[in-house]
Amino acid sequence: QVTLVESGGGLVQAGESLRLSCTASTRTFASYTLGWFRQTPGKEREIVAAINWRGQTYYADSVKGRFTISRVNAKNTLYLQVNSLKPEDTAVYTCAAKSGLLATSPSDFGAWGQGTQVTVSS
Repeated sequence: QVTLVESGGGLVQAGESLRLSCTASTRTFASYTLGWFRQTPGKEREIVAAINWRGQTYYADSVKGRFTISRVNAKNTLYLQVNSLKPEDTAVYTCAAKSGLLATSPSDFGAWGQGTQVTVSS
């Protein structure tokens, strides 16, 4: 089972940027499909972005052009560069991992981190 640990969240003003990181403890990191999800109180967890072992990516419409997902397999690390942040981006951001094909549903992912809070003030 892979263990995931996120970092990089914080309190920022609208328009600013952050880089979220997710480090995994597994020897087979390169083979995983990885995703970033976010959740706010009272709402369901939603996909933000995902990347497979080939580097193919998926982005939610709400973040296209502002967020970039990437991975550095040599460092066992997944990143999410978040630019032009908006108050509605405020959420707990969590990384997740799965074997196999690119996917976007939380139910497809078997390993989850604890999450990192991103708060965007207007």
